[in-house]
Amino acid sequence: MELIPSFSVDHRAIVPGIFFSRADQVGGGAVTTYDVRLCRPNREPAIDVAAMHSLEHIIATYLRNDPVWKDEIIYWGPMGCLTGFYLILKGSRPPREIYDLLLRAFQSVQEAETVPGATAKNCGYFRMHNLEMAKWYAARFADYLIANAGKPEIFEYPKAERLVTEDGRQFYDS
Repeated sequence: MELIPSFSVDHRAIVPGIFFSRADQVGGGAVTTYDVRLCRPNREPAIDVAAMHSLEHIIATYLRNDPVWKDEIIYWGPMGCLTGFYLILKGSRPPREIYDLLLRAFQSVQEAETVPGATAKNCGYFRMHNLEMAKWYAARFADYLIANAGKPEIFEYPKAERLVTEDGRQFYDS
């Protein structure tokens, strides 16, 4: 089987950031998946499950209510590894163009007094939420985005390092 794009990225070198993951054509239009990485895979602890669940609810609600972007949002959901989220949007734009939207979304978590949809009627596991930890993770990521906004590594997946010999031969990391 062919390795899917998200498994072909060197996770040892990923830093938190907003990355283009893949583009697809659906119904005659482009759909783009972004990797919104909150922590370093395999170096930092995964995000607390209950906090991740709360971030999913709060930020999905924010994104789907943003007056400019709401019609572009297809999906917001957690990665299985709990190190970030996937955002799927209509169209195709570089990650820098969604920076402000995501910064505002993560900053909005601080204003949340409750987790939207955290009831037995609206949520598959309504007891698994942690608003205070969600606020902590959101503030940490928002601060990181602000501090690193000018750095290309928070918008571009790391490139594989290649050893080049004196005679020009290239060796690739396996």
